[in-house]
Amino acid sequence: MRSKTAIRTSNTRYYTDPSIGTASLSIGPKDLENDLNTFGFFFETLAIRDLRTYADALIGEVAHYRDADKLECDAVVHLRDGRYGLIEIKLGGNVLIKEGVESLIALKNKLDTTKMKKPSFLMVLTGVGSIAYRRPEDGIYVVPIGCLKP
Repeated sequence: MRSKTAIRTSNTRYYTDPSIGTASLSIGPKDLENDLNTFGFFFETLAIRDLRTYADALIGEVAHYRDADKLECDAVVHLRDGRYGLIEIKLGGNVLIKEGVESLIALKNKLDTTKMKKPSFLMVLTGVGSIAYRRPEDGIYVVPIGCLKP
């Protein structure tokens, strides 16, 4: 992706199976319920794994974006035909969804669309809920992870 500022690149590594991390730390469901910050990291790993699986089926890839101003996007799904989507991964709840939306809007506004296409979609991927919806005020999708399908 091209932005108006320099992009920092570094590999982001995830477990293939997030349960490897929980097992190595000897933590279980109750521990994660009591530490939502750590739970969020494991949920992000799970979501990236799923997004990579679905992107592979479409001959695409998933990357992480971070620029010199420390603006980040958890997942950029990029397809061979040049289309891409920006995804923020949040456990859920109105406050976290709002944070994800704000981050996506900031990144969208920063993109230099004279040098690249606009994103095909913006999404906040959540861990809770059973219904996906599109926010009417900004067109950002809020999608529970259980609603993803290849």
